[in-house]
Amino acid sequence: MHLGQDSGDLTGEGGKRRPRRRAGRAPRPGGVPDTPTGQTSGVPAATPGRASGAPGASTSGVPAATDASAAAGVPAAAGVPAASGAPVAEAAEAGGTAPGAGGTPPSGARPGPVPAGPPTDSAGPTAAPASPPRFARPLTTGTLIGWTALSVILPGAAHLRAGRRRTGSILLGAFGVLLLLGLITAITLSGEGNTGLATRDGVLGLGVGLAGLGALGWFLLVLASYITLGPSRLNGTGQIVSGIAIGTLCVAVTAPFALAASTVLTVKQTVNAIFPTDPQDPAAPTFKPEDPWDGRDRINFLLIGGDGAGNREGIRTDSMNVASIHIKTGNTVMFSLPRNLQHVRFPPTSPLAKQFPNGFMRELPNGGLLNEVWQYAEDHPEVMGRKHQGPRALMDAIGYTLNLKVDYYALINMYGFAHLVDAIGGLKIKVDQDVKYGGSFGTAGTIKAGYRTLSGEEALWYGRSRVGSDDFSRMARQRCVIGAFAQQATPAVVLTNFTKIAGVAKRMARTNIPRDMLEHLTDLALKVKDARITSLQFVPPEFYTGSPDWQKIRAASAKALRQSTQPRRAPLAGRGTATPGATGATGTIGASPTPTLSAPAKPTASKSPTANRSAQSLDEVCGL
Repeated sequence: MHLGQDSGDLTGEGGKRRPRRRAGRAPRPGGVPDTPTGQTSGVPAATPGRASGAPGASTSGVPAATDASAAAGVPAAAGVPAASGAPVAEAAEAGGTAPGAGGTPPSGARPGPVPAGPPTDSAGPTAAPASPPRFARPLTTGTLIGWTALSVILPGAAHLRAGRRRTGSILLGAFGVLLLLGLITAITLSGEGNTGLATRDGVLGLGVGLAGLGALGWFLLVLASYITLGPSRLNGTGQIVSGIAIGTLCVAVTAPFALAASTVLTVKQTVNAIFPTDPQDPAAPTFKPEDPWDGRDRINFLLIGGDGAGNREGIRTDSMNVASIHIKTGNTVMFSLPRNLQHVRFPPTSPLAKQFPNGFMRELPNGGLLNEVWQYAEDHPEVMGRKHQGPRALMDAIGYTLNLKVDYYALINMYGFAHLVDAIGGLKIKVDQDVKYGGSFGTAGTIKAGYRTLSGEEALWYGRSRVGSDDFSRMARQRCVIGAFAQQATPAVVLTNFTKIAGVAKRMARTNIPRDMLEHLTDLALKVKDARITSLQFVPPEFYTGSPDWQKIRAASAKALRQSTQPRRAPLAGRGTATPGATGATGTIGASPTPTLSAPAKPTASKSPTANRSAQSLDEVCGL
């Protein structure tokens, strides 16, 4: 084998091997540069024995592949397969060399754009093919899942990554509009007097519908983002892994919307079950949406804790408190009435006033307790004129006793209250001294003194136990339990545990508050939580339950209401307060004609013999 030849050279006629022409040789006579085999200067490769101007050569830059050249195995011009019959790229300027040729262009020739062509054979110089520009790396399984997940919190991100800028921009803009609308709605509802709008039946229904649409919309968004990124480009394993991940993501994004829809639906069903649309109580105030408070500056609610145990007939109202709320400020006075208050009277408009003109069961010296009024009216519809008038009879009796108009009532079974306490995670309260409970000797357990977090059962026993104490001590504990519950049942706690609370309330609660009033009552309740709550209980020795002084009870009630709207005044050191009839730190200035009503407008650390005759702050009395 000679230099310049190899075993791969094709043989010509007669079996002789043709020598390989080397690139870079001097041009042949006639000014045609010698080029490597398979590359021309825009002229197709000629067959052996033919000159460049012989027949078969192309003069227009388009090759004319001959049978001889095909048989010789000579490649076609650059950019065109041999003997394919397809046209090649335009030739270079006259006298120039084709791209990738071994020769040099003649002097004075302009270098033109270099077209991309296939690489030459192993004998010639290698020309790497030019690849198109790459704007992003190909997606892997992990990046595809990541971009899809990003679209959940930033809709349109996956479409922008896939190059669909218009769709991605539309999704991103729509998401921004939704955020803006949500922010405006939140600001509107958080404004004073607007929170109650969320309790409207139509608004709650709209909330359920929007939550359902949100679940469907985000589900479709995840699928669209996944498909847009092209999972078909992944291998088989990648498609399986990404499909499982995206399926799980679809379930995850719909879960919050489903939970929201379920919660709102529960709210809707609960309030419709508790608050009647048409209360069957002719004596109840007529509700006017334009004036829900009927032009009054106070509204009074009777809060009842009923003992409806299975081993007892009917309901015994063992806990009775009236919450008198000042509508403008939310300041509240709670009046606690003992269950054994005897021989209460009724207003002249009540049917029981004719039945008991001298007081409830006055003919029974040891009977006629206040907690029996409800059940008596339930058992004697012929006296009341209608069935189920127990709540109205009790409201009339308590309202006449306090010289107030009791507008509405709310009753909850005592055992239901225990479940409510458990639903909010327990009740934090200050226990002044050990409280035994269970039986006559407290054999069931003991609630230790100190700051405690009571379970529902413990809170119930704390408010009901009479072991080593009496009804009046129990009343004091009950008002502390109510105050602690009102303080700790914040909106956040209620919403977090709403499903449990709603379940208990539907089974254990009764009221005559009309459904349409709930909107206004919600706004008022928020005022009460941030306002001052004071309490007054009618217990011995100031108020005797066996033979009550009704005028004294009414006078104390009126004073407590007046003081609740007055601004708090800090007593000056070494001097009494300037409030008429108020007991100061060192004495009394302008004592009231009725000594039993004198008390500080704001309880102080110093103990006064008459301090418990006036309304006191629950925070101070109960250590809340």
